[in-house]
Order: sequence, then structure tokens, then C-alpha cells
Amino acid sequence: MKLSQFKFKLTEEQIAKYPAKNRDESRLMVVHRNSGEIEHRIFKDILEYFDDKDVFVFNDTKVFPARLYGNKEKTGAKIEVFLLRELNEENRLWDVLVDPARKIRIGNKLYFGEDDSMVAEVIDNTTSRGRTLRFLFDGTHEEFKEALYKLGETPLPRYINRPAEPDDVDRYQNIFAKNEGAVVAPAAGLHFSRELLKRMEIKGIESGFLTLHSGLGNFREIDVEDLTKHKMDSEQMLVTPELVAFVNKAKDENRQVCAVGTSVMRAIESTVSTDGHMKPYNGWTNKFIFPPYDFTVATSLVSNFHMPLSTMLMMVAAFGGYDLVLDAYDKALKEGFRFGAYGDAMLII
Repeated sequence: MKLSQFKFKLTEEQIAKYPAKNRDESRLMVVHRNSGEIEHRIFKDILEYFDDKDVFVFNDTKVFPARLYGNKEKTGAKIEVFLLRELNEENRLWDVLVDPARKIRIGNKLYFGEDDSMVAEVIDNTTSRGRTLRFLFDGTHEEFKEALYKLGETPLPRYINRPAEPDDVDRYQNIFAKNEGAVVAPAAGLHFSRELLKRMEIKGIESGFLTLHSGLGNFREIDVEDLTKHKMDSEQMLVTPELVAFVNKAKDENRQVCAVGTSVMRAIESTVSTDGHMKPYNGWTNKFIFPPYDFTVATSLVSNFHMPLSTMLMMVAAFGGYDLVLDAYDKALKEGFRFGAYGDAMLII
């Protein structure tokens, strides 16, 4: 498929700046793959489409406050530093992106906090915007992380186009988030409230968790028209033997397996063996899914409405069928559905 086949016109007004007042009360578009029928519901109605012993798989990665603002030594120029991941605990080395990058060279020092309490030195260039920073901090690793995160803010996606606010600390995070490491929230999970999870439990719907630390590669522009030539950024993931046994059993008993979000679908498909079952995995994945693609485990997918030309939209189109999904997106635009991480949701069954 071609990149240009995933282009559509999205205005600033159609991108959600804030989430729905209650997590489970955003709108839900239900797309039936077999009949092509499209329904408009409220998110908490989702349980009507599932029965006792069906399985939901969630991503329990936790977003950390990855966006910092510092000043360059001597010039005092304001620099945005986006933390990607910790490379070395002992030496306090971090893989980061800097903006504006042209001003930041090896050997430069950056100062953070109103009292310049945190200092970092640039020790390597990794990409045009990428740098390796060594933070200079006296204290334990726990004290360092606490001090660093106090300086950071919630890494809202750029397209939301507003500064992070105190409420975002809670709302740009799934309520079941546990394993820290993501800089992008798995947005499909943001619609699940404690009440909804309780209702799932009462109905006998089972849930399991995997971890995939979603990175900025989700927002990286694809610069090739032929999608077979696009390389995804690698993301760290963990699929436990317990989850594998649980999901494979549901599959063998012909129960529904619902992937909550494209990150979950990506992780599942990264672990599928030749017999169509999942296997445990602890490592990295750079799997890129676009149409046509044969899915073997999940029978349904929950996902938000994604940006044009995004890899997430491509995966949704692969699962729901290109024509049906693009038609559903067209209807969503006309019906005023909200796009992006804080927007509305789609269930494909």
C-alpha cells in the first residue's frame, strides 16, 4: 500500500484538546467487519458486545513526565529536552531529543529548574535531534529520578497544541498503568474507568496485561510512499507466560479476544508463532502492520481516531479492512467525532 492512501483532511477543531469529563463517556463508533454496519454509542456501552469469559488485553505501561525545559550554559537559550529512555542507571545517561537541536553540541551543559539544581552534559549526538545526556547529580538513583521527574511535565502529543496542565498528570495515564517507560499513553485504555472495569468483572469478562513502552516513533513522519520500505522505531515489550496461557486458552475455546489499542495489537502480533498462538517474549519489537495483514489472535480492537498518515491508522485499517475503516473515518469527521489521544473511540468487531 501507499502512504498517500492514508491521507485525509483533519482540522484543528476536530482534534480533542481535552478528554471527556468522565473517562467512559466519550463517544464510541462500533464497526462490524462482516456486515459493514456502523453504530454510534457511548463508550461504556462497549460491554454489550462481549460475554462471560471473553478476554480484554490491556497495555499496562506507565507514562513518565518526559518533557523538560532547560537553559544552555553561557547563552541561557531555552531548550526543550524530551527524555526517551534511561541508558545507564549508574552513570545517569539518558537518550533524549533536543529542540532547537542545531544549538546543542557535544560538551555543552544544560541547566534545569528555577535554581539550576539539575545539570546535564551533552556527551554524544545520536540523530539530527537526538543526544545522549549525562546528568550530574549527587544522591541515590531514586533521589535522582524523583528530582528529574519533578522538573518534567506530562508529554502531551504535539498535535494537542497546548501546554500540559495539572489534570493531565492523571488523565494522560491509564488507571491500570504500572510499568514505567512510555512517553506516549496507550490512548485506547484512557476510556476505561474503575466503574467500567468493575462492571466487566461482574459480567465475567476477563482481562490480562502486557507491557509495551510506547515511544515517539508513533508520531514520526513516514517519508516513503511505498510502505514496505518504512522502518518502525523499536519499542521495548514484555509478554508473560501467564498472559500467553490465558489468551491462547481463550482463542482455543473460540472466545473473543479484544486488543485494547494498537500497541497491544502490535505486541500480540510480535509474539505469534507459526501455529497462530502467542508465545512469551521479553525484548524489543519494530513490527510494522499495514494492509493487507492476516491477524490470528485478536478478534476485536479498541482504538482512538488517529491522525492522517499515521502508523496507528494503518494498523486499524489492516484489522478492519481499508475501505471500511476509511469510510468509518469519513463518517466520524462528518458526525463530529473527536480525534487524537483525548478523543473518541472505535470498536471493530
